[in-house]
Amino acid sequence: METRSGADGRFSLAVAAGTYKVRVLSDGLTSDDRSFTLAADESRTWDVRLQLAVLSSSVIVSDSLDPERASATISPVSVISAADIDERQELWLAPMLNSSSGTTFARLGAYGGITSFFLDGGNSNFTKFLVDGAPMNQPGGTIDLSNLDTNNIDKIEIVHGASSAMYGSDALTGVVSLFSHRGTTRIPVVELEGDGGTFGTGLGKIQISGLAGRFDYSVAGSYFSTEGQGVYDAFKDTGLSGNFGYKVNDKNQLRLTVRTADSYADQPGQTLLEPPAIGQNARLLDVFATLSWDSTIADHWQNHLMGTENYNRQLYVTPDLPNPPFLDFNQYNRAGFSDQLSYLFHNGGVTLGYEYEVENGYPDGGPHQRRNNMAGYSEVHYNFTPRFNVVVGGRAEDNAQFGTRFVPRVGGSYTLRYGNETLGATRIRSSYGEGIKEPNFDQSFSGDPCYPGNPLLDPERSKTFNAGIEQLFASNRVRFTLDYFHNEFYNIVSFAGSAPTTECPYGGGTYFNTDKARAYGANSTIEAKVTSWLNIVGNYSYDNSRVLVSPNYYDPTLAPGNRLFLRPLNAGNLIFNAKFRKTNWNLAGTYVGRRTDSDFLGLGYTSAPSYVRWDFATVIPVYYGFSVTARVENLFDKQYSDAIGYPALGRNYRLGLRYAWGGDR
Repeated sequence: METRSGADGRFSLAVAAGTYKVRVLSDGLTSDDRSFTLAADESRTWDVRLQLAVLSSSVIVSDSLDPERASATISPVSVISAADIDERQELWLAPMLNSSSGTTFARLGAYGGITSFFLDGGNSNFTKFLVDGAPMNQPGGTIDLSNLDTNNIDKIEIVHGASSAMYGSDALTGVVSLFSHRGTTRIPVVELEGDGGTFGTGLGKIQISGLAGRFDYSVAGSYFSTEGQGVYDAFKDTGLSGNFGYKVNDKNQLRLTVRTADSYADQPGQTLLEPPAIGQNARLLDVFATLSWDSTIADHWQNHLMGTENYNRQLYVTPDLPNPPFLDFNQYNRAGFSDQLSYLFHNGGVTLGYEYEVENGYPDGGPHQRRNNMAGYSEVHYNFTPRFNVVVGGRAEDNAQFGTRFVPRVGGSYTLRYGNETLGATRIRSSYGEGIKEPNFDQSFSGDPCYPGNPLLDPERSKTFNAGIEQLFASNRVRFTLDYFHNEFYNIVSFAGSAPTTECPYGGGTYFNTDKARAYGANSTIEAKVTSWLNIVGNYSYDNSRVLVSPNYYDPTLAPGNRLFLRPLNAGNLIFNAKFRKTNWNLAGTYVGRRTDSDFLGLGYTSAPSYVRWDFATVIPVYYGFSVTARVENLFDKQYSDAIGYPALGRNYRLGLRYAWGGDR
């Protein structure tokens, strides 16, 4: 038996005497259930308060300090769901992110090559990455995505625009938030998967999730190995993930999440231009953990207390025959806690927060360094009418190196019209924010007498503006978005070299805040539910970037007037997904335009050519929980490079078998 609530949210059920379990469900909200034992002619009242479901694609967590409906966001936000990841059969985070507008990445070679991510023209360390609230970047924003996979991820949010008012350092052009899977079924779900393919590639995955009373759990592990397509090009990666929640009562919930990535990668170098560097490799270990306590203190009052841990270890081995190999060892740690108090009322809410973080590191294998930072922040969001909402926030960031800086953020969204016909709802939005990023440990603390760090560096800064429109058509079966962005970057840190001396025969130098740059353009997306079984998504990005000031450039391609390094003027993708007779078919095309690049060998190469690549994936159910999985990357064997001299993967495939058991039926 079921019923629907009225416009006022009230519902009623007429039943005979007995014991019943009642469950309340609403799109974008968490469910709630309760058991009732009723006597004849007895009535009960149940006041139900459902929370926003953070893993729902219609709820956005990362664009404000409190979760909100996607229709109320002030910034452009792209959402990648677990279904999107499964349909693409994509293992790695960077190419999955690249299926959204405004994003691009560069990988130095095939599997395991250093992988950088760019958002709306910003540098590779201008986007803050979070997994279940824990920062993934090293101190100073650096992040290598080469060993980060999509296993046990239920949702990814990409927020465009400076977000330091909410997230502090590193969020100069936006935020990428990853959310681990949570168990939701009384009967456990067990998923096993294994596949293999070209280049001696093999993959094994396991995931177990479920509910046990007040306890929910999800644990997963994966192992990937490949010999690579070239000489000395092997890659191995082991990933573990866990998400454990305990509902103490209706007003208190505890949650612990842990995620690790441990990899080994041969790095033969620019093999299209020079012989492979035999013996060159990288060994990476990343550990991210979050412990949180969410509580409802009183009516309208909510509190979120969170502790986070981030550990990065890197070992780079460079051959220097006949001498012993050169070892470059880096180790970083970010540990912090935050407390966020929110007062929510009918038309909005007010949030106040405090954050404290301790950063530790051994830059370039040097002596231990430490930086203690803290911040206070606040945000107000108010709905003047059901159509019009405004968000205003700011953060005072107190950094042990550069002192205190304030960064604001403001924006609003307005629904011009509602509709559910040929021309559906129309919504416009606009936002302005400022970003801040602390220098990295090498720039600040290097103890090399020839390349000393500069403890007087200011933070790198950004000012970003976004304005966009969202339009629905054909009874919401077609969705179109167009967003303009204008980003300014200044106080960018550069390295200024000095002439050789007796003490430094190969020269020296240090770091200064000298550079400026800007990027403006537009991101557009169209999503069409063509039929009940065919969905098409198209993205296009125009990114007009420019180096404005760069007095210390060391390569002609980095000189003022050039486009920013490895950021294409034009990029886009087109994704077809068909679900036909329980079988899923996915065809995805990616276009990356010509972009500024350099061989850094003096050979005169100054740009990387454009390319188009197509990938194909399918999941075919067989019987009794078994499915056949297949993926073909670079379907037409396009020969291209993400960076000059580093060959990307040619056509390759994986073919495997998946088994799923359990879950509430």
